Amino acid sequence: MKTLSLLVAVLLGSWGMDVHSQELLQWSDLQSGISWKSNADIPVFRQAIFAPELVALEGEEVLVTGYFLVLDGTQSVYLLSKNPMASCFFCGNGGPETIMELEFAEKPAFKMDDLLSVSGLLRLNADNPNQCYYRLEQAEAIAL
Repeated sequence: MKTLSLLVAVLLGSWGMDVHSQELLQWSDLQSGISWKSNADIPVFRQAIFAPELVALEGEEVLVTGYFLVLDGTQSVYLLSKNPMASCFFCGNGGPETIMELEFAEKPAFKMDDLLSVSGLLRLNADNPNQCYYRLEQAEAIAL
């Protein structure tokens, strides 16, 4: 009887709650899940080929932890990086698979190199040289 009461309480307690889960991504997943081929039309840009495991996550909600970077002077281009700014992709530590573009609904209040966990919809970019290979749309973040 105790077990039944507990089950009913849990079911009633969760009624109407928006319960969802997101896939936890590690940087190693992103690094091992991409390869490139040359792009004859744009020689300086390599076209991405994504592993089936990442393709299956396209458009799904994921969670990634990394360092917050602001890319431009107008503070409107935001990235999540495997490494802090002093040792990020742009400084030669890692490749373009170690950064992820973030698309927030509103301008975030985080500072450069804040350690964040960010959830959002994963978008893979195979062929647009104006965007990162990985993007999170509808990004929501919490500082750690």
